Amino acid sequence: MSNKTINMTEGLYEYLLSVSLREPPLLKHLRAETARHPMANMQIAPEQGQFMALLVQLLRAKKALEIGVFTGYSALCVALALPADGKLIACDVSEEWTKVARRYWQEAGVADKIELRLAPALQTLNQLLRDGQAATFDFVFIDADKTGYDDYYEHSLQLLRPGGLIVLDNMLRDGRVVDALHCDVQGSTNVARGRMPGATDEATLAIHKLNQKLHHDSRIALSLLPLADGLTLALKL
Repeated sequence: MSNKTINMTEGLYEYLLSVSLREPPLLKHLRAETARHPMANMQIAPEQGQFMALLVQLLRAKKALEIGVFTGYSALCVALALPADGKLIACDVSEEWTKVARRYWQEAGVADKIELRLAPALQTLNQLLRDGQAATFDFVFIDADKTGYDDYYEHSLQLLRPGGLIVLDNMLRDGRVVDALHCDVQGSTNVARGRMPGATDEATLAIHKLNQKLHHDSRIALSLLPLADGLTLALKL
């Protein structure tokens, strides 16, 4: 027995999938098609998609928001979990990538649940707030440019109802957030001068800074899970 999260070996990961993953064939086909994409590393893990669908069901969510669509796997997981009258607003800037998403949404019969907005995400989020949709969303998934996460989080928190959930992806950055700890002190001068210390990239530093902020944010209940590349759950209080 262990009193901390165990290491996920390849064999244990395969076992986990074999006894828990219930991936519909269409989602499996989408994941396989995306695996051939030059940016395939942007695809979420299948067990993560299933976990997010479970969260949507637990929340009894009817109105969801996604920031960062790519080829649409996560949006499809969420849309399939929403009730028949549910709605997902999906934000992205790529017509090319979301063409794949649209095709699978249509085939899955959930295209009418998903409103794709092709524009910079902050533009869409600000428009939603201007339209009076503050505190009306049940669930938000953030998986876009990492340096924009803080802004996306703050806007999403305004759009989310009390008791609603924000899920943020890639919050461990393949373990590189540990390197960012050293940059707090050793690299402070270099950052101020616009030079990145060591091998830590700007996106990882942004995620590390957000992790620290969320840790002390009294507006939310917080859990950072070592699922896939790190998944943060922020429940609005």
